[in-house]
Amino acid sequence: MPHEGNRTARIEARIAPGALRIVKSAAELQGRSVSDFVVAAAQEVAHRTIEEAQVVRLSVEDQRQFVDLLLKPPALAPALKRAKKAHARLIAPSR
Repeated sequence: MPHEGNRTARIEARIAPGALRIVKSAAELQGRSVSDFVVAAAQEVAHRTIEEAQVVRLSVEDQRQFVDLLLKPPALAPALKRAKKAHARLIAPSR
């Protein structure tokens, strides 16, 4: 991770001695400072967490069912047909 010249925020955290030993060891293996290692690890987990919250993953069977419903949608329920007609009456295309 390149050093950022504009570091303006600080984070403080308490860590158990055993956990700190592991973090220091991992940072040394990557040739980083503990601070750089922790920031990189936090960013990686943050990106993964955001992606998991924003990306919908479907099983193969769910993907097939989704595509089938897109290609062959079920018939509209009577209430939806009425709503569609009401919408067409109320929201006429502007010309």
